[in-house]
Amino acid sequence: MKILISNDDGIAANGIRVLTEALSKCHDVYVVAPDRERSAAGHSLTLHTPLRVEELEPINGARRTWVTTGTPGDCVKIAINAILSPEELPDIVISGINHGPNLGSDILYSGTVSCAMEGAMLGYPAIAVSLASMQCEYESFKYSANFINELLKKVEKINFPKNSLLNVNIPALDSEDIAGIAITELGGKMFTNEYEKRTDPRGKVYYWMAGELATEPEDANTDIAAVRNNKISITPVTYEMTKEDIMQYLSDKLCAGEKCDWL
Repeated sequence: MKILISNDDGIAANGIRVLTEALSKCHDVYVVAPDRERSAAGHSLTLHTPLRVEELEPINGARRTWVTTGTPGDCVKIAINAILSPEELPDIVISGINHGPNLGSDILYSGTVSCAMEGAMLGYPAIAVSLASMQCEYESFKYSANFINELLKKVEKINFPKNSLLNVNIPALDSEDIAGIAITELGGKMFTNEYEKRTDPRGKVYYWMAGELATEPEDANTDIAAVRNNKISITPVTYEMTKEDIMQYLSDKLCAGEKCDWL
């Protein structure tokens, strides 16, 4: 299998290096990643400045490796549309392993998830994988990388959902402490919306995001609850965001008699 790997933590991050090392043992891996950390970049793209790309010595067993000055979304878009040759185009796009969780509605801010989403938007199966911990040592990511290797064996045998990605969050636990795997829906917000007001040494006011972990029922079928219950969470996510179940209601209210001519 040919795999395109990217991330939002940057080319030097341990997560992408461990993932590349694990997957390159069985697959042809190509890496295109940002030149620095781009966490919480969301699905932004570079439009008004040149997007520079440099090929590096392949990292950790990859076939080829590139670094870009762009966002996570840029990396996948330019890899598929400009960098990779037709023979190198991937069978699947994988983003990660992220340093920290990507759960609930907070995925809207996530560069990791947006990186995989770009692959899905371009018509490729895609996986975003995150280690639900702030640990970032090389060894910390090995279980997660091995899990993705096993997941790929399963993914090869299914009809991958179109226009979608699998958002995977793995608890930072020893393998014997993992309580299982849960197919989940997205939870609510991972953190509360709180800011701490502070004053710098020059008397200027500034704000620091200081949200605390939000509560959620332990028995909820959500990614947040699964990880808190020591389970690996796999959530199918799509970019098709039309709220189809209220389209008829809006049509009846805003376009009565099939006439939307009230402007």
